[in-house]
Amino acid sequence: MSEEPTPPPVEPKPGEETTEALRDVIAAFDCTSGTLHRRDGDELRLVAAVDIPESVRPRIETIPIGKGMAGLAAERREPVDVCNLQTDDSGVAEEGARATGMEGSLAAPIIREDGTLDGTIGIAKPERYEFSSEERERLMDVGGRVLAHDTD
Repeated sequence: MSEEPTPPPVEPKPGEETTEALRDVIAAFDCTSGTLHRRDGDELRLVAAVDIPESVRPRIETIPIGKGMAGLAAERREPVDVCNLQTDDSGVAEEGARATGMEGSLAAPIIREDGTLDGTIGIAKPERYEFSSEERERLMDVGGRVLAHDTD
């Protein structure tokens, strides 16, 4: 009788740093990289990043709402995913996203209970991957708890 390993919890631990909380989420989704942005007016400002190349960081420090995967997730207030960033021709993936070398990618808005947009969380895998509706909902749910670790 073989037992399946239990996936790591997605719930951030109290007192955990923002980047470490993001790392835990990335691992829980079996991904390798991710970003966390906080809303600042009509833009998203980078709060935490894991395994994002230094050459890409300046491109994602500030993202206009409505542009790229994170900006579209914020504008639409729903998750945006691409099964392969490298070959996507839908216009969703920006050059900065392609420069990460990742393929399967998911960005989700972080929305408060009162409907206010707080920011976005994004995760990615180095291979093609289609995220399920359950994974999209789960990322939206955990995003607010991770962003809560950021004290500005």
